[in-house]
Amino acid sequence: MTQILAVAVITVLAVIAPGADFAMIVRNSYLHGRRTGLLAATGVAAGVLVHVTYTMLGVGLLIASSTYLFTAIKLMGAAYLVYVGVRTFRTRGEVEIDLTGERELTPLAALRTGFLTNVLNPKTTLFVVSTFAQVISPDTPVWQQVGYGLFMSLAHLLWFGVVAVFFSHERMRSLMLRGQKVLNKVIGSVLAGLGVSLALAPSH
Repeated sequence: MTQILAVAVITVLAVIAPGADFAMIVRNSYLHGRRTGLLAATGVAAGVLVHVTYTMLGVGLLIASSTYLFTAIKLMGAAYLVYVGVRTFRTRGEVEIDLTGERELTPLAALRTGFLTNVLNPKTTLFVVSTFAQVISPDTPVWQQVGYGLFMSLAHLLWFGVVAVFFSHERMRSLMLRGQKVLNKVIGSVLAGLGVSLALAPSH
């Protein structure tokens, strides 16, 4: 019970803390609509499962202990965030976006944005590895470890699903799209800033 409570508390706090995933879901939801936001949230949840899988296989400990491996992942994630941030920043504010959803990203593209944002984020690597390192013992059954991983993924899906629904609501979306020129620059700057901060952060 203590392990379950620890995983639950750590996961909830980590999920609701604003970061790259949050900024990406907000961007996709207000810019492209609810379906795109929800698919991006699904992509984030899938990314979490990748972190859980390699952590259970022991690769996570290797990444956490290898400066070169961790730095490579960190720089890839930073580059992706800066790329998306710059694209968002440069989006023309006066471009009209169809609120009926016809201008949404393709399902695959929407999933990919959420997945790549999460799977290339070294902070998620450290979150999953450190959580497992704190609550998992040699005698913890594999099925229980899998359960912890599924809970982490589900928590991300539910939270970012709520974020996607909120920021894609017609009234909220209309307000945000009216000020999209400024909003694009703010969200683009946040994403790029997160990328730069990841690139400059110490590897350990």
